[in-house]
Amino acid sequence: LRSRLEHGASPPRKAVDLALQIVHGIAAAHQKGVVHRDLKPENIFITQDGRVKILDFGLAKATGPAADGSLRQTQSDIGTSPGTVMGTVGYMSPEQVRGLPADQRTDIFSFGVVLYEMLSGVRAFRGDSGVETMNAILKEDPPELAVSGSHVPPVLDRIVRRCIEKNPVERFHSAHDLGLAMETLSSASASSGSVPSIASGGLSSTRTRWMPWALAVIAIAIAAGAYWAGNHFATPAASEYPSYERLTFRLGRIWSARYSGDGKTVVYSATWGDEPKRLYSAGEASPDSLALAYPNADIASVSSTGELALILGRRTIRGFAGVGTLARASLTGGAARDVLEDVQDADWLPDGSGFAVAHFVDRQYRVEFPAGKTVYETAGYVSDVRVSPDGSLVAFADHPIQGDDRGSIAVVDREGKKRTIPGDYSSLQGVAWSRTGREIWFTGASKGGSNALFVARVDGPVRLVARVPGSLHIADIGADGSVLAWQQRARSLIMGRMPGDTVERDLSWLDFSTVPRLSSDGKSLLFTEEGDGGGESYSVYIRPTDGGPAVRLGSGFGSDISPDGKWALSIQLNPPPSQFVLLPTGAGEPRALTHDELSHELGNWTPDGTRIVFEAFAPGRPKRLYLQDLTGGTAQPITPEGVVGPLSPDGTLVASEGKLYQAGGSAAPHPIPGIEAGDQIERWASDSKSLFVRQALKSDVQRKRRSEMQEGKT
Repeated sequence: LRSRLEHGASPPRKAVDLALQIVHGIAAAHQKGVVHRDLKPENIFITQDGRVKILDFGLAKATGPAADGSLRQTQSDIGTSPGTVMGTVGYMSPEQVRGLPADQRTDIFSFGVVLYEMLSGVRAFRGDSGVETMNAILKEDPPELAVSGSHVPPVLDRIVRRCIEKNPVERFHSAHDLGLAMETLSSASASSGSVPSIASGGLSSTRTRWMPWALAVIAIAIAAGAYWAGNHFATPAASEYPSYERLTFRLGRIWSARYSGDGKTVVYSATWGDEPKRLYSAGEASPDSLALAYPNADIASVSSTGELALILGRRTIRGFAGVGTLARASLTGGAARDVLEDVQDADWLPDGSGFAVAHFVDRQYRVEFPAGKTVYETAGYVSDVRVSPDGSLVAFADHPIQGDDRGSIAVVDREGKKRTIPGDYSSLQGVAWSRTGREIWFTGASKGGSNALFVARVDGPVRLVARVPGSLHIADIGADGSVLAWQQRARSLIMGRMPGDTVERDLSWLDFSTVPRLSSDGKSLLFTEEGDGGGESYSVYIRPTDGGPAVRLGSGFGSDISPDGKWALSIQLNPPPSQFVLLPTGAGEPRALTHDELSHELGNWTPDGTRIVFEAFAPGRPKRLYLQDLTGGTAQPITPEGVVGPLSPDGTLVASEGKLYQAGGSAAPHPIPGIEAGDQIERWASDSKSLFVRQALKSDVQRKRRSEMQEGKT
């Protein structure tokens, strides 16, 4: 780093990126009980691939962890005693100059001095002699960074100033706290190309669904509201309405959250800014979160002894349906131990002996209670599996359509006897048992996607508990009755670029525009409104791609537009089972296409416009692919049960799970060349000889690709 500084100040964005790596190194040392005590540019090295390494721990001291978790002060064992000055003049902390004991905050001061020099190009403390330099460290403040002409934003200047406070108490308490502040700047820098002049925050937020076509910006807060969870069911008095305490403050998306065993700590999974998904812990005593050692993980449950149940490497099946590997892990770190693959959700049994799981097997979802014993099976999907406190029941969100989050709350005992809580919800996410086990708390919406908090007895009515702007998602209920939830607000946008356009245009209409389908001439766009504006059963719209106003065609879920552009294929979701209805795009009346026991899902017109190919399932059976003639008659299955995917334009092949099947034939499938694990087949090319595939990029590849794009290389 010294050789870099000889060329002058670094741009703020570059300085922040390097500084964040330095902080991570310091934090790693501090976590092991090691204080460096001689941090300076000469001891910070940058490899050819841009990685930072901290060297020369010659003055370092291994302190070991303090019994109470507090900072521990120390001096070196190498022939030193209180009053001995150790360090490098110009980078020592005031306590080092005075020969006082040093702790982690000593390294934070030295880091601040180094960062000041990186940003300004000059040393923070300097004099004609070593004595004068040490005197400046004790009594003087360095010049304002703005004087250097490097256009350092005020928020970054405040971080530097806090690092180099004379009094250790006024500095960042730990390298972890400092790292969180730096990560906020780094995330903003990565997305905008420059460090912001003000800190972003607040409740400006959005909510999105797990749909690959939905584009949204999301910011979420976790709230812990102490609120009688499970003691009462009567209408509450004014003093009993919930109060909220916010635990997270960054912009991003929360995926899952649970209370830890002590009930004072929250473990949650989030994607903050452009960072990859990872696990964090947070508490009421501090606004900061601690990153845990488990990347790309969702927290499913925490046992009574504090052991974590994680879902690792979740992959999307469709929409909200997505599975990963169930694993056991320790809150204090160490390697996670795999338990079961293809799990949507899981919960510890009360005694910690095993799990209840939502397991994806043979393209169907099963509730196993305990794992290995199937008590419920569906061609839809199951989420939010929660075991009652006495271990006799499991509650879950039962979704009839795979990928869509509408559904109902179901309860199953160990023998497979199922009960359904009254009510069908257009959006249903989040389930928790009260601490007494007499009630089930959940978050759902009767229409749209703004979920409210409800409570119901297992055999009784449902009552509204709380409603907020945006949407609530209940995560857990603590032993003291506090409710852990996150709040989210979202829009789903449809962005398009037509021939001749140089920039994308916004083709959205209301609050949650999804599933865009272009007409064959590219002049019309069919889409669905799934949010509050779409109503209880959603709404189908058509809009000119030149940006003209949208026209509502009717209720339902828009699936495809006919080759001649005259009809929209709509899925009517209510009443079940879902059926196909043809909606005219111009003059005419809607026409019901199907009247059978099949639950119909996404469908498309064949190229000649005479038939519909679609996914569907009969009660109690796996999904398969069908062909339906527009003139009526019975739909004909063209794939074995459990096999779904796009049909080639010539009608001969079906691509499913990396294999090719003969449509309507019995020949064994054969692998598709070039398909890799995690690839998602989207559709056939018009020649029926090639496929469009969505490839899942690993986080390191994504970061490299993003960096190259910012630097203009791709």
